[in-house]
Amino acid sequence: MYPTGTVHLLLVGAPNGAFQLAAAMARDLGAHVVLADSAGDALAVLRNIGCDIVMIDVNQDVAGFITRLRSERIALPVLACGIDASADRAVAAIRAGARDYVPLPPQAELIAAAILSVVHYGTRMVGSDPAFARATALGLAMAPSSAPFLIVGPPGSGKEMLARTVHGASGRPGRCLVVNCASGTDDMLESELFGHAPGAFVGAIARRRGRIEEASAGTIVLRDVEALSTALQVRLLSLLQHTSNASGTSDCAPLGARIVAATHTDLDLAVATGRFNPHLLARIGLVRVVVPPLHARTGDIVPLAHYFGERFALANALPVRAFDAAANAMLQRHAWPGNVRELEDTIHRAVLLNRQESIGAEAIVTADGSSLAGDAAAGASEGEGDGGPFVARTVEDVERDLILNTLRHCRGNRTSASTILGISVRTMRNKLRIFIEAGIPVSPAA
Repeated sequence: MYPTGTVHLLLVGAPNGAFQLAAAMARDLGAHVVLADSAGDALAVLRNIGCDIVMIDVNQDVAGFITRLRSERIALPVLACGIDASADRAVAAIRAGARDYVPLPPQAELIAAAILSVVHYGTRMVGSDPAFARATALGLAMAPSSAPFLIVGPPGSGKEMLARTVHGASGRPGRCLVVNCASGTDDMLESELFGHAPGAFVGAIARRRGRIEEASAGTIVLRDVEALSTALQVRLLSLLQHTSNASGTSDCAPLGARIVAATHTDLDLAVATGRFNPHLLARIGLVRVVVPPLHARTGDIVPLAHYFGERFALANALPVRAFDAAANAMLQRHAWPGNVRELEDTIHRAVLLNRQESIGAEAIVTADGSSLAGDAAAGASEGEGDGGPFVARTVEDVERDLILNTLRHCRGNRTSASTILGISVRTMRNKLRIFIEAGIPVSPAA
């Protein structure tokens, strides 16, 4: 039996103390860890049971491994790692397609950030707003059933978290797997969902189990289900009717996974305009759980902020700090167009940037270091005559300090820092290159 929401991490490399330590740290964080001695062994694992993230030793053939992943239509993040690896090896791994490089022996917070960058695996629902409570209650009422259902809500509102909560309450012994239907090509998504047989296409050298088959006796969450192509909608409908082939083999595999679809669009309108299959909507939309946007549940903003503040403080070995009155007021005034996800990222930054006994409004900033209030009045609300540390400084200066301080906190790990800041790793690299060209020291050296 797999624990609810567990992240599956595959470590690829010859067994040694540093790898064992990384595995132990990941397990302590609740991850399920699989070890493979070589890239070939790792591919066999990925074809059979799948994983959420791979960490591979730079002494392996990282470029060849990533090429094989692409040719076999296996899409997942890859991190390179190594003990005292040369800069050339680390750079070569990233150029080959690795998301980032993690030095070994690892720091616990770097392992935590790597896992956090892939999936949030907690399942605690926070909030007492009536509309949110109704959505949660309806979802939990569906938990004992195997019937598919649809979760509707704006991006970042907590649809995936609700799906994981329902899975946890269902008692289903299988895994809860999430597939983003809006990412990748149709061919990649087809293999991701349904698997493929040997010889199904050039590069398919062995049978691969799809995520739907991997989630047998568990739950498969289809994010952005509206993005499925017409052909994949038909194949999914056929599978729900128990007439299709889930594994890509000649045998008809019955559907063991519970299907939970999620969308931020009006699927009835998509049906009316011919963009979504009406019969598929009838199957997945028998019950529709509507998650409200954060601005419609303002009473939940402060409790959510306190929950995230405690979680990120503990994850980063920092003392848990309360939010002062000005910070709470600023949080409640903000419109939160990015919903709970935006609030979570904002609190993550505040926890890392705060240097006071309580978290004040000056730590509540956007990814570029601007005040969440959008003007200097937020700093003045603290009662300070100078308006806080961001007044009389250019946006470029604040942005530079925020990036460099976050990078130092993450010991030079760009994936961790970019995740915290809400920017892409590519943007992080470009910013660092600009700093270096301007003669600004970057520590650790980028």
